[in-house]
Amino acid sequence: MVKSFNNLLSKFSKGVGIELTPERVNLVQLRKQRQGLKLASLSSVAVPEGVVVDGQIIDISTMAELIQQALAESKIKTSRVATGVPARDSIVRVIPVPAELDNKELREMVLNHEAGLYLPYPREEADVDYQKLGYFVDDDGIEKVQVLLVATRKEVTDAYLNTFEQAGLKVDVLEINSFALLRTIRDQLRVFGLQEAAVLVDIEFDSTEIAIVINGVPQFSRSVPIGTYQMQMALSRAMSLPTSRDMGLLQGMVIPATPIDGGQTGVTDINPSMAALLRVLGELTDELRRSIEFYLSQSENLEVAQIFLAGPGGGLQQLDEFFTQRLGLPTTAIDPIGSLSLQVDQEKYPDLQRSGLGIVLGLGMREV
Repeated sequence: MVKSFNNLLSKFSKGVGIELTPERVNLVQLRKQRQGLKLASLSSVAVPEGVVVDGQIIDISTMAELIQQALAESKIKTSRVATGVPARDSIVRVIPVPAELDNKELREMVLNHEAGLYLPYPREEADVDYQKLGYFVDDDGIEKVQVLLVATRKEVTDAYLNTFEQAGLKVDVLEINSFALLRTIRDQLRVFGLQEAAVLVDIEFDSTEIAIVINGVPQFSRSVPIGTYQMQMALSRAMSLPTSRDMGLLQGMVIPATPIDGGQTGVTDINPSMAALLRVLGELTDELRRSIEFYLSQSENLEVAQIFLAGPGGGLQQLDEFFTQRLGLPTTAIDPIGSLSLQVDQEKYPDLQRSGLGIVLGLGMREV
């Protein structure tokens, strides 16, 4: 069994892409077709409550069975896969190191010295990898090289590796989920200059991952404990309905794009269910604003050019317009299928659900 982030930043895998989330196991297989990609298979299996808690796999045996079920339903036979761990369990930093270091010295410095400076837990408890990005000259005229440092707790990576091992699979590539998402929208990111930042807002089941990306590389990231489940729960309570993990109720809501005071103050200008949802979205907006303002305060001559919404919550109706109005920044929900020019049945993959496919499609791209 692989004991670390094997091929974390590599470009090749012989398997399929499998994404594990608290509510779904998503599986994809892509094939190269002429100058583009073809969607060979895409399936999703529901995950029962309690299998994944706070982003960590608690019931490994059940999750392994669900992976096998997804493979069976897709009629895919493989022994090798690419997968990812949640961004909230990971550390991603771009750090400068002396340019004169050879590869051996660079590896020693990054993995055994620099990593310990950025980790909130002991170095021996982490799986760490890195990649050189490019050279630059600092303010003192000294040439240095930028290095992308990535790390996560060994207990997290071990849980994922053990799960796939129980499912009879070998993990060829284990990466951070946000990297897979960035791979899916890389063409959209190429239009921005070095002084233009894109903000990736990945609204998942029970958290939202915020990443500020420059030149295709995440420079800053944080996790906020607000996701589709918290939104759905607010709706259910306001409507006196049992709490459900199903997103049907939430997906049916059309979020008002223009600010409504009642959503903030409790004034009954709108119905109670929409007011409850807007309160949660208001909290998420505040967290997003704080993240952007914090990063911009640390950077000179940098502006935010675009906000991209991703994840199961990214495609909620008019959420992009809501954030555009509240934050004064252009916001759009990503369409991973459109980004990769995949030919699919529109009825099978409606626009409302497409933003949640960014990670699994990015994982699938590792093999092609």
